[in-house]
Amino acid sequence: MPEDVLVVAIIFGTMAVVLFPLMRAWGRRIEGREVAPAISPDVAQRLERIERAVESIAVEVERISEGQRFVTKVLADRGEVPKLPPVQH
Repeated sequence: MPEDVLVVAIIFGTMAVVLFPLMRAWGRRIEGREVAPAISPDVAQRLERIERAVESIAVEVERISEGQRFVTKVLADRGEVPKLPPVQH
């Protein structure tokens, strides 16, 4: 039994000594790669305009939804309010 432990320790030790530097080198090689090419100024300006347009659309949609909530609330409350007598001039 102790001989088996010694054999396993030698095998894993040898694998660690051989594989650790290889894995480190492979990791450094992966990190050294450029992830994405630089964005050209023209594309950056277009993306900025698109971003502003999306933000303005989001604001308008929020306004529309607030108006819809208001109208829905007014129509829902309409049945609960007693009718007021007509105004005499």
